[in-house]
Amino acid sequence: MSQQQPGSPHRPRPGAAPRRDQQLQGSPDQAEPLTPAEDRQWATLAHFGGFLGCIPSLVIYLVFRHRGPFTAQEAKEALNFTLPPTVLAIVANLLALIPIVGGIFGIVAMLLWLFMTVSGVAAGIQCNKGRPYRYPLNLRLIQ
Repeated sequence: MSQQQPGSPHRPRPGAAPRRDQQLQGSPDQAEPLTPAEDRQWATLAHFGGFLGCIPSLVIYLVFRHRGPFTAQEAKEALNFTLPPTVLAIVANLLALIPIVGGIFGIVAMLLWLFMTVSGVAAGIQCNKGRPYRYPLNLRLIQ
């Protein structure tokens, strides 16, 4: 095997600036806006994520709120809807560990999960059609 010379094109010299074609390109300062199809897709996913609680809508809202107006609006609506039931479901699951009455809290947690799932699917279907969705029972804690 031959050794590379210090000035060979495969290895830059120590302290030398990289060639123009080897310079790294950074990401732009701001992300590009979402296309209308992507905007609708992420808005739909924010609602469909309701079966996992408030985490999917929170992540989508934080990541995409400045890139798509429909996504920002619908992710915030989904987050406002799923936040209180998620907290209640967590509390109910913890209380389900109590002997004797724990079964009741387990059923309550399951019903909350079922309610969020069915409501999220209904909302996601409407969003996928490009229609904004408003949950009838929503506290709208996040403005």
